[in-house]
Amino acid sequence: MEDLDELWSRCSLALKDSVSDAVWNMWLSKVQPVDMAGDNLTLGVPNSVVRTRVNDRFLGLIRDAASGESGRPLEVLLIIVDADDEIDLDFDEPEGDFGVVPAPPIPAVPASVAARATGSVRLDPRFTFETFVSASSNRLAFAAAQTVAETPGRSYNPLFIHGASGLGKTHLLHAIGNYVLENYPTHRVLYVTTETFLNDFVEALRRNTTVAFKRHYRECDVLLIDDIQFMQNKEGLQDELFHTYNDLHGAGKQIVLTSDRAPKSIETLEDRLRSRLLSGLLAEIDPPDVETRLAILRTKAANDRIVLPDDVGEFIATNVRDNIRELEGALTRVNAFATLTNAPISLELTQMVLSDIGAETKLITPDMILDAVAETYGLSVEDLIGPRRARPLVTARHVAMYLMRTLTDYSYPSIGKVFGGRDHSTCISAYDKIEGQMRERRQIYEQVTGLIHQIKGSG
Repeated sequence: MEDLDELWSRCSLALKDSVSDAVWNMWLSKVQPVDMAGDNLTLGVPNSVVRTRVNDRFLGLIRDAASGESGRPLEVLLIIVDADDEIDLDFDEPEGDFGVVPAPPIPAVPASVAARATGSVRLDPRFTFETFVSASSNRLAFAAAQTVAETPGRSYNPLFIHGASGLGKTHLLHAIGNYVLENYPTHRVLYVTTETFLNDFVEALRRNTTVAFKRHYRECDVLLIDDIQFMQNKEGLQDELFHTYNDLHGAGKQIVLTSDRAPKSIETLEDRLRSRLLSGLLAEIDPPDVETRLAILRTKAANDRIVLPDDVGEFIATNVRDNIRELEGALTRVNAFATLTNAPISLELTQMVLSDIGAETKLITPDMILDAVAETYGLSVEDLIGPRRARPLVTARHVAMYLMRTLTDYSYPSIGKVFGGRDHSTCISAYDKIEGQMRERRQIYEQVTGLIHQIKGSG
C-alpha cells in the first residue's frame, strides 16, 4: 500500500496542476487510492454523485496522470467506499473548466466492462443548437441536425456532415447529443471520435473482449462518430463500422457521422460502407461569409461577457476568413490584452494585438509548434511529449497544446496522440487553463502571443 499511496500522491500533484482549485476541492480531493492489481488502478469515492461527476468529467485526466506517473498504461476503476451520499451541488464552477451533461449514477460493473465504458468522449454542454450560429454556409447541416435530434432514427438516417476543419461539425454532433439527452431521458447517446473507436476496437481484440465492444456500440440509441476520414486504409475498422451500422439502422437507431470530405472523396473506403453512408442525407458546411463570421464573434463575446465594438468585430471578421477556431482565438487574444492592461477594447488596440492576422503563411504543423515551444522554454521536444511533470514543463506543455488547438486543424484526441497518447480531456483542460491564464498573467500572455508571431512567421 505504501507504493500505491506514493503513486497517488504524485498523481494528486499532477491533477492539481491540471484543474482549478474549486474543482480540486469539490471533486478530485475526494478520490482515494484503494488497490492496484496488474494494470488496473482502483480508486474510492464517497458516494454515487461524486463517482458520476468524476467518471464523466475527469476520468481521462486521472488515467493520464496515473499512467504518466507509473510509467505504464493503467485502467482506472471507481468504486464507492463510503455510504455518505450527501454533497452540496449548489455551487458555480468557474468558467474554463470543461464539463459534460450530468448522467445518472453508474452501476457497479466488472473492471473489463468499466474499461470499455470509458471509450466514449464526453459531451460538452457548451455546444448546443442555441450557441451555434446558423447561416447560409451551414443552414442545411444545422436544420438536418435539429431534425434528427428532435426525432432520432426517423429521418435523415444516417446524417453525414462534411466540411473543412474548424467550421462547426463537432459542435453540431455535441448539440445533437445534448438535445437528445435533455428531451429523451431513456435514450443512450454515444459520441466518439474515429480515433477512440479505433482504440476501443484494437483494445477489444487485444483483451479478447469483442463481445463487450460490440454491445457497447450497438446498444445505443444515437451513435455520433467524428472525423471518419481517418478510417481510410483501416479495413478491419471499416468492417466493424459496417456491421455496427447495419445493426443500429435495422433497429431504427440514429447514426450521425462527420468528415472533412464527402464519402466519395474518402480514399480506400469500402464500397459497401460508402453506399451505406450515401443512403442518408449529405450536408456540407462551407466556410462562413463575413456576416456569419461577425455573428460568430458577437455570440462568443456575449457568452464571455466581452464588450465588442462594431468596428473591432468587423476588423477581425474581415481579416480571419476560413477557420472559426482562429476567429475565436483572435478575440481571446484581444480580450486578454485589454484585461491585462485595464484598457477598453478598441480598433487601435485590436490592430496592434493582431498585427499578424491576414498574413499568408504556410501550413503550420505540430512539429513547428513543438520546436518553437521547446526553444522558448529551454526544453527538449522529448520533454514536452514525455511523462515528466515538473511545473515549468507542465506550463510549457499546456501552452503547446493550446497553440496546437488554435493554429492547426488537429482535434483534441489527435493532439493527445502527439503528446505521448494523452487523453483528450487533458488537452481540453490545458486549452481552457491557458486561455484563462492569458487574461490573468502578463507573462503567459506574452509567451503565447510571442509564440504565435514566431510560428506564423516561420511558416
